[in-house]
Amino acid sequence: MAIEREAIPVYERIGEGYAERRRADPGWLMQIHSALAGDSFLLNVGAGSGSYEPMDRMVVALEPSELMIAQRPPGSAPVVRGRAERLPFADRCFDAALAVLTVHHWDDPEAGLAELSRVAAKQVVVTWDPSVFASEFWLVRDYLPEAANREQGLATISTVQHCLRNAVSTPMPVPFGCTDGFFAAYWRRPHAYLDERVRNAISGLALLDQRLVKSAMGRLASDLADGSWYERYSELTGLEQLDLGYRIVVAES
Repeated sequence: MAIEREAIPVYERIGEGYAERRRADPGWLMQIHSALAGDSFLLNVGAGSGSYEPMDRMVVALEPSELMIAQRPPGSAPVVRGRAERLPFADRCFDAALAVLTVHHWDDPEAGLAELSRVAAKQVVVTWDPSVFASEFWLVRDYLPEAANREQGLATISTVQHCLRNAVSTPMPVPFGCTDGFFAAYWRRPHAYLDERVRNAISGLALLDQRLVKSAMGRLASDLADGSWYERYSELTGLEQLDLGYRIVVAES
């Protein structure tokens, strides 16, 4: 199956060392697998390194980036190189289709979500609510609002709910020690954002104008050094988890 070249650079730019920094969080893993309960044959679209794929069921992974495919561990599910918008599978050949934090990278999200509905009776999509993310996450709200501005053009929860029938959305709180290094994973570990390797595994930071990012990181470093960050966000230190807008959407058609 041919892969359009313009789609690949996004994955290549955020893909180096991805498997090391984007490891499945146990709480999220449990929530995702609970949504897939009773489903035996699964398709994981935009699978990346396969962090959230169940090991006790039949899974086929689909991923466009060779760099990401190369990071899949030995013994992981078989992978097909392809795109969500044109799935090379027959109608309703899977029990469920999974897509974890990937829809916003698709060239045509509506077409991709229609394909998920075509090949599987159930769709399980992890996405986020930008309004909650922008208002509740201190890094975006107070240091880097440009990240929220960029999200206005991305396919997030409103697109997913619009395209999938009978969709039910449930919050996915982020634990303070989250092992999956997505954008808000380090909400209680602010020093992590100063590490360029951490930022490079977060598309919302890696794909943003790096002059803006470096300026924001400079302000954050200063606030951490003089203690003002800890004074400003002291209420976070007692929290075990936080709702920052991440949502799991389950739909059955």
